[in-house]
Parts: sequence; structure tokens; C-alpha cells
Amino acid sequence: MHPAHIDALARDLATASLTGEGIRALVGVDAEAALARAVAAPARRAALRSPGTRSTLLRALVLGDPVPTDELADALPALGVDGAVALGLVELDGDSARPRFAIRPHAYRDALGEGEWWIASDLDELAGVAPLRPDHVLGIGGAARTLASLLPPADAPVDAALDLGTGCGVIALHLRRFARRVVATDVSERALRFAALNARLNGVDGIETRLGSLFEPVAGERFDLIASNPPFVITPREPDVPAFEYRDGGRTGDALMGEVVAGLAQHLTPSGEARLLGNWESVVGADGIYRADGLERAGAWASDDLDLWAIERESLDPVRYAELWLRDGGTLPRDADFPRLADAWLDDFDARGVSAIGMGWIAARASGGRPPLRRLERVGQPVALEHVGAHLRAALDDAAWLAGVDDDGLRETVLVASPDVTEARHQLPGAAGPNVIELRQGGGLGRSLSVDTALAALVGASDGELPVGTLLTAIAGLLEVDEAVLAADVLPRVRELVLTGFLRRLED
Repeated sequence: MHPAHIDALARDLATASLTGEGIRALVGVDAEAALARAVAAPARRAALRSPGTRSTLLRALVLGDPVPTDELADALPALGVDGAVALGLVELDGDSARPRFAIRPHAYRDALGEGEWWIASDLDELAGVAPLRPDHVLGIGGAARTLASLLPPADAPVDAALDLGTGCGVIALHLRRFARRVVATDVSERALRFAALNARLNGVDGIETRLGSLFEPVAGERFDLIASNPPFVITPREPDVPAFEYRDGGRTGDALMGEVVAGLAQHLTPSGEARLLGNWESVVGADGIYRADGLERAGAWASDDLDLWAIERESLDPVRYAELWLRDGGTLPRDADFPRLADAWLDDFDARGVSAIGMGWIAARASGGRPPLRRLERVGQPVALEHVGAHLRAALDDAAWLAGVDDDGLRETVLVASPDVTEARHQLPGAAGPNVIELRQGGGLGRSLSVDTALAALVGASDGELPVGTLLTAIAGLLEVDEAVLAADVLPRVRELVLTGFLRRLED
């Protein structure tokens, strides 16, 4: 791909306003929403009713439709049809130009703010392509958006970041906003070509692409930030079961996730952090006895010099998991191959005693020689993703602080209730007091906690004025209980509230 061709294409896309706002103005809000659901017909209908350069590029690059060559020439005055062919963007078929890949605007949000990029990727279900080719390069999906939201904010750019399994390169683009240089790796040469194209198309430098599996291309190197949506999908290792480079890592079960987590510590700087998406299996023995919880397995993958926080967002039984990924690859229950492929997946799970597959997030950090954090939790409630990156960073900071503070030190600490925390009290008619007191978190992970009167009183009085110990003394007097007994009960729960973001240290 010649850089001049990519630069010319970027100028043409900008001139035609092939942006989210431009597409919305062309096709309308409802048709734009349908595009997000991979339904092309309403946008195609609107575009054909409003001919012009933006309409032509929408049909060709967003929907994947062939367009007349003369219309494409008008829509790409800087690149030209010959340049589009040389770039591999289209192939000519008589008087028609047939797109070979898609370019779509992607509005993003991460810890540093909002923006929009053009992202090139293979034609997909929106363009009527099914089943997908084995080396398909995926565009923007929910997983990429989620991983971007997990990235930690930074007061200043870090030196180096790693995008492990970059795919189309969108996470590498996000990482470049946080780091002075980025290494993007993948086992797919096609993926790396797309990643390089997308960086140039959006005028982003400082991203180096390297071919290879997992950490092999960066052996001996360390990074301040590692992000990965690795090919973690658990696929039967059978020759007649389709495998896709973007999702299948060629390992049995969840072994690939174990390799990624195990390799983090030796590739992080002393203060480095990592954010991952992944799967983990829960296993039941042949005798029906529960053998291994998936979250516990995820925690065991980490080395002793790594803090690890695994958050399971969803758990699927083997049947639903198999159906999810068969559909993802373009095989539907009505298709002739579906029963055979579903059997292969279920046979694989049965052979290994897999009872459930957890899906979620991992936040990790080099522990710096202190006892490592191991936090494993299931968070099923809705979460506002825009808050998660900052929350996980703060939680890891707080975990490190709490590890070095005894109860006497905690009593001397001044805390303040986070501004997103509210309190709800539920009381039966005629009752003398509340039956249930709840603390609710608007940000963070959107938690709701039932608390007793003492803890509710401490949170309510944590306004940044008095230390925890003074508040405990006052609360013990009001409740007429022994202060030492109250402290033994409340202080561990105060630690949890600090870690989960309900309470903050004043210096924060």
C-alpha cells in the first residue's frame, strides 16, 4: 500500500463527509441505527434516493455494494479509480467497481475523551458476506469498544504500549493516545496490513506492527501499558470445525488466556498495567463434583509479581456458548451444518467436563514486590463504560495503599464519600426505622450494597473533615455499643468501600 494513495483516500473521505454525522444526515437516524444492527436495507434505500459522492462512498465502502466506475471516479477525485485499484480498495468488473474491503467511520470514547476515526476491515455481515473467510479481519464491535473503555487515564503519556493481537488496529490507535509509541502484534499478516492502513488513514504515527504469536514478537521487551482482546474463543480442535484467525488461538479450552495472563509480568515495567478481555472455563469432574471455578482459574494464571482483578460479566452454559460463536462465524440454526458443528462444540466441552464459560475483563498491574492483589468477582449489573477505566486505575492504586495500611493507619485516615454515591432507605409501613439501607454507586461498576446503620452513618459523615477513628468513636456512642467491637466489624468493610470506590482518600 503506497502511503500517497492512503493520504489521497483520506482527503476524499473528508471531502465527501463520510463521517457519522454525514451518514446520519444522508440516511436518517432510523437507518443509521439499523446499520449498527447490521441491517443495510434502510440505508441503501436512502442512499439511492440521494445520489452524490457521499451516497456513492456509503454504498461502496460502508455497505459493500458494487457501484458504477464513473460514480466512484467522481467520489474519489484525489485517489482516482486507478489508485483505488492499486490500493486494493476495489476491483473492476466491466463498468462496475466492486469493493474488496470496508471503510466505516467509528465514533469512539475513551478515558481521554471522544473523537472519530475511519476504520478499514474486511467486508462482513452488513455487506452480505457469510460465512466469513478464515483470515477475516474484524471491524469495530462491542469487544473493541469495551476494551477501549477499560484503558486507564494518564496524567502524561507513558513511553511504550503493546496491543497484543491488534486485528484491524483500533486498540493500537487508542493506545497511541496514551503512549509515545505503540507496538501492535498479530499472527495475521492481513490484520497487520489493515492496522497499518488505519493508522495512516487517520494520520496517526508511532505505531509499529510486528508479526507473531502472543508475546513472541516482543521477547525481552517491557511496556507501560498492555491491552489485548486476544483470540480467546474456545473452539473444538477438530479439522472439520471452521477456525477464524481473529478469534481462535489454536489452543484447547481456555489455555490461550492462561498463556496471556502468565506472560504479563515479564513484559510490564515496574509500574506497568494491563487490560484484557477473556474467557475462562468452570469444570465439573466425571463424578459430578465441582472441580474448578472459572474465576479462580483466571486468578491462578497470574504470577506472584502481578496484581490481578478478574471481573466476570456473564456466564454461559456450553449450549449457549456454542450457539453464540457459531452465529458469529455465520452459521445459523437453520443451516445444514449447524447440528454437526454444535455437536463438535458440545463434545469438546463434555470431554473436559466444562459446565460453564465465564466472559469478562481482567485488570492487572506489576505488584512491585508486595503481596499481590487477587480480586475475583462477578459483576452482572449494567455498567456505564465511560467510568470504568478511571475506576479500575483508582481501585488498583487503592489496593496497593490498603495493603500497606494497618487498622491504626486506617483509623487516622480522612475519607470522603464519592460524589456518585447515593443512599436509599426502605421501610415497611409503621416500622420504627428502615428495614434496608442501600448505598448505590452511579459510576464505577454500578454497585448496590446493603449496609447496616453503623456503616451508613460512617459513609454519611465522611465529608473530608474527620478521620475514620473519630467517626467510629462518635457512632459507637450514638449506638451505645463497644467501640472496639464496632471497629472490628466496620473497618474491614471500610476497606472494601475504599477499594470499590464508595469512599475516597482525601488526597485523591
